[in-house]
Amino acid sequence: MNHIVLLSFKDSAKAAPLFAALGELRKKVPGITSYSHGDYSSPEGLNRGYTHAFVYVFRDAAARDGYLIHPDHEKLKDEFLPFVEQVVAFDFES
Repeated sequence: MNHIVLLSFKDSAKAAPLFAALGELRKKVPGITSYSHGDYSSPEGLNRGYTHAFVYVFRDAAARDGYLIHPDHEKLKDEFLPFVEQVVAFDFES
């Protein structure tokens, strides 16, 4: 199960701390098999204002569902969403 999140920030200085904290969630949330993140880097210009992204790969949909309601995930949302201008999450199975 792939979980892709696109973000743009009101304060881009919050991007690095958010991505570090999301990396730490791998130690706390069962079923995350990989994590990557980065800044938008394509010359196409099709990002529609989104400047950063992260991807979690979960073992399965049940692991993703557990992450969505995990208290540490909720804490990160409370801490960082005030600094986010826009966000979209998209999940798919491969």
